[in-house]
Amino acid sequence: MSELVYAWLGSAPVPYHEGWELQKRLHEDRVADRAPDTVLLLQHEPVYTAGKRTGPWDRPQADPGAPVVDIDRGGKITWHGPGQLTAYPIVRLNDPIDVVAYVRALEEAIIRVLAEFGLAGIRVEGRTGVWLAADPDRGLIERKVAAIGCRIARRVGMHGFAVNCDNDLSWFDRIVPCGITDAGVTSISRELGRDVPVDEVLPFVERHLADVLGAPSYVHREGAPGSAEPAEPAGLATA
Repeated sequence: MSELVYAWLGSAPVPYHEGWELQKRLHEDRVADRAPDTVLLLQHEPVYTAGKRTGPWDRPQADPGAPVVDIDRGGKITWHGPGQLTAYPIVRLNDPIDVVAYVRALEEAIIRVLAEFGLAGIRVEGRTGVWLAADPDRGLIERKVAAIGCRIARRVGMHGFAVNCDNDLSWFDRIVPCGITDAGVTSISRELGRDVPVDEVLPFVERHLADVLGAPSYVHREGAPGSAEPAEPAGLATA
């Protein structure tokens, strides 16, 4: 992989379908080598996205207050919205394609990000995403802090992951998030007892994601790919 481009769409929440159309256009450009490996970084307007394995029992049983969108990624239903950093890596994977290894790399990047805040993220066997371990002394069960759902088409990734920073967690009460009934959902802010906005988490995500994807360096751009905004100085992708 050569230099990785981060496209930060800004603090204003992006409607889901707008972000989805941008993903699809960028994916076509990456497949055709008209665009470099690029990661879209954004916050969405409140939305529930239902992956291919979403069952009727996972969905909201009443009006959830946000649209429910069926999409072509793996996994089940989850929520996106303000206060949550969503990343869509539109990157070409090396042959032979190993989807599991790719998901593990995304998990590793998030685990490293959490470590920057003094949190010990873990993997849970049989479940994707990044978790915090149960703490019986504090009355805490396992809590999911980041969700992952990907699709690989023509060797190029789509969709990606979302890290709960300072979002309203009550949105998850209206669904069975990721089809999991025996664990909780949390955010960096809740765990630390202070507000940790997306802007504070963003530079750590950029550095560690570039490293696990094998990019020697990266640039940060403001706005959608193709905009006229200048890139910020490149960073070295070292852990």
